[in-house]
Amino acid sequence: WYPVWENGGYFKPSNNEDAQNYSIMLPPPNVTGTLHMGHGFQHTLMDILIRYHRMNGYNTLWQPGTDHAGIATQILVERQLEQQGIKREDLGREEFIKRVWEWKELSGGTITNQMRRLGASCDWSRERFTMDSGLINAVNEVFVSLYEKGFIYRGTRLVNWDVKLKTAVSDLEVTAEEEIGSLWYIRYPINNSTESIVIATTRPETMLGDVAVAVSVDDERYKHLIGKMIALPLSNRLIPIIADEYVDPSFGSGCVKITPAHDFNDFEVGKRHGLEPIIVFTLDGFINENAPLKYQGMERLAARKQILKDLEELGLLVETKSHKLMVPRSERTGVIIEPMLTSQWFVAMRDFADKALKLVKNGDIKFVPENWVVTYNNWLENIQDWCISRQLWWGHRIPVYYDKNGNYYVARSFDEAVKLSGTTELIQDDDVLDTWFSSALWCFSTLDWPNDTVEMQKFLPTNVLVTGFDIIFFWVARMIMFTEHFTGKVPFKDIYITGLIQDANGNKMSKSKGNIIDPLDLIDGISIEDLVAKRTANLMNPSQAEKIEKQTRKEYPEGFQAYGADALRFTFAALSTHGREIRFDVKRIEGSRNFCNKLWNATRFVLMNTENHASLVGNVNILSLVDQWILLEFAQLIEDIELAFKTYRFDIASQRIYEFIWNEYCDWYVELAKVNINSSDCIYRMSTISTLLQVLEGSLRLIHPIIPFISEELWQVVANVCNKKEVDSIMLSSYPKSADFIPHEVDPSQVFTAIDWLKSLIGTIRNLRAEMNINPSVKVPLIIEANEDELFDFNSYIMSLAKISEIKFVSKLDDTGAALIAVSGKVRLMLKVEIDTEQEKNRLKREIDRETKGLDKIMHQLNNKAFIERAPKELVERNIARSNELKQIIDNYSSQLNKLG
Repeated sequence: WYPVWENGGYFKPSNNEDAQNYSIMLPPPNVTGTLHMGHGFQHTLMDILIRYHRMNGYNTLWQPGTDHAGIATQILVERQLEQQGIKREDLGREEFIKRVWEWKELSGGTITNQMRRLGASCDWSRERFTMDSGLINAVNEVFVSLYEKGFIYRGTRLVNWDVKLKTAVSDLEVTAEEEIGSLWYIRYPINNSTESIVIATTRPETMLGDVAVAVSVDDERYKHLIGKMIALPLSNRLIPIIADEYVDPSFGSGCVKITPAHDFNDFEVGKRHGLEPIIVFTLDGFINENAPLKYQGMERLAARKQILKDLEELGLLVETKSHKLMVPRSERTGVIIEPMLTSQWFVAMRDFADKALKLVKNGDIKFVPENWVVTYNNWLENIQDWCISRQLWWGHRIPVYYDKNGNYYVARSFDEAVKLSGTTELIQDDDVLDTWFSSALWCFSTLDWPNDTVEMQKFLPTNVLVTGFDIIFFWVARMIMFTEHFTGKVPFKDIYITGLIQDANGNKMSKSKGNIIDPLDLIDGISIEDLVAKRTANLMNPSQAEKIEKQTRKEYPEGFQAYGADALRFTFAALSTHGREIRFDVKRIEGSRNFCNKLWNATRFVLMNTENHASLVGNVNILSLVDQWILLEFAQLIEDIELAFKTYRFDIASQRIYEFIWNEYCDWYVELAKVNINSSDCIYRMSTISTLLQVLEGSLRLIHPIIPFISEELWQVVANVCNKKEVDSIMLSSYPKSADFIPHEVDPSQVFTAIDWLKSLIGTIRNLRAEMNINPSVKVPLIIEANEDELFDFNSYIMSLAKISEIKFVSKLDDTGAALIAVSGKVRLMLKVEIDTEQEKNRLKREIDRETKGLDKIMHQLNNKAFIERAPKELVERNIARSNELKQIIDNYSSQLNKLG
């Protein structure tokens, strides 16, 4: 069905001038990536919203695209070249970029093709790439404009530095995990004194760049030393002792070495005290010429070992303690990130942040759930200027041009730079922009800004951004800032923050843990052998591979069955609670697959029993009570789904749909319908045939946004039977409206009361049959103690669904030798069966004993004063209600036992 939809142009906006506009921007996945569970989850929710609004007549755009992923793509292509014995430096920049584009053309569409398998109904005709010509123009325009207004500047500041890639990286590309390291206590002698001061550090190699030692302002131990000079060990330099509030007197010795060029906190301390930073590392992590000659040229961790050895020989290494610390590592290379003082391009963020704070505070943009506003506000209130330059080749090259004298010119193009400089001898800046810079423009650059296009007018602001909480800072906030600044509009009205998909045990999915699940493996199925091979591929540690294989075989001994895209989508929707973490258990998808099968089988039944009756749909004037009931239930379901989608409660929507189709429609209505279809009453028969088809066809349209494939397949047939196939696809049909299903001149409360009574009575009879071990195929007489005129005329339904041979109404039951049950507090009933008195007495005694034990357990808690005082009120109330219920059950069993003598 997907090629039919895409080739038919069904995903494109309708461009109906009278329709409301609705749009979503797909958060652009990395062009290097493949579909993972997080993508599958969020893309499903976006597709549900898009399909729902498209069916409701909105002019709908789901704008797709991919991100050029500067670092990830460059690493990938470099590794491919390394396998051929080629380094990118051998090729040169121009040829390397050409190779990247060649890779992109061959492999860059992997993830978008996988999205199609999941059913994502993006307008692929508008697909964008953050390095296509239109977006390059937008990026250059934004950079130059911000520079001209004084927001972009070049400065020397500390950044996260990857010594392997030799580039600055964003915080998002740094992972900090707890590791066991050491805390070294080093004695620093005070110049011209017998006193000394001891500092504690986890990075002794940075002492070569120390410019001061700081103590707490209020630390009485060191007040007399403030202002004195220290003879820095291993270096021929004197550094001052300063006082600063940053120092925690309770940590270590209460003294802190200050290395502004290699520590973020120290950098701020250095600025406050006017200290000149000393850089002692090269960009690839070796000791440079600013350090003592002995250490120059040593790799930083090798230098650490030598420094500790030298300190120990000098008697200055006081103590070494084991210490847990958070070690920042590059997500891409795994090397320890080095805070590095470098010259970079920055964006001044304060003014942008203040405006972004107001937009949320004023309600122009809303977070769902609301609690994420606190996270958003905290970051913006403490925002730092944004380092936007990266020392890479792949990406948006910074539009700055230098002449031979070192003067630079910020320009939208080379020609513009020539006009500004008066010379053609210009060299463009080697750096590229942070990938998040171009992503921050996504909501308007994809609509062909800076041109004032029709799409800009219709689809900005977009209606909702669906994303995870981990990129609120890096992407969400920046999109708000830049979109408002350059268009005067907000980028989106709602921000729906989803939880992060974890495995069934609550662990983050990662390759190293071997618990990643590929959504396509759940759709298509995968053998255990292939699953193990997939999870253990390219692991460096053989013991890790063995562990992962063992765990995988234990959890999924048969691999994954082929569950299909619809079952996976339904599971994603059901899991989408407003929580921070979402555990994905494969067992949940089995239930979703069973639901799809239930819908398929119900459709087969309806079609078999309504053949040649299409003309009846919607043309029946008299409806039976059960037909009125299912129509009212369906009308209420439609209203519930509308509210659920409006509030982004996909979990509630899927649960309500599941309950209606499985329980109300299939388990109850279809069974009741069989009675009417086989009835000699022509009106009842026609009424039910019409209603069966009407509700089924409406249900398929209702559920289409969640499970598009099976709903399309079934609707094509059902709509033909109903003469409802006015369009070629279910996705082009209208979403059901509750008003279209509410029967005329019907009292809903009376209908629901009657059906509730019927369901309760049938349920009671079934329970009684089970308790008395009556074979399901055996029909038995039913005697009801009631006036027949006071009850609903449901005899035929009761006899069919409860396997009753006849129904007799009496004013008083002759209940000897049979079990009794109270129904709705008024009606008593009896199954007239021959029983073994002794066997029945023994059964009743066992039931009394079982229920009494349960009652005793609850009463033990209720009689405990401490439990009543400390337990939640809801639990206490639940226990009281259950105790009363058990007492009534025991009384009933006891009454029946007494009657048996």
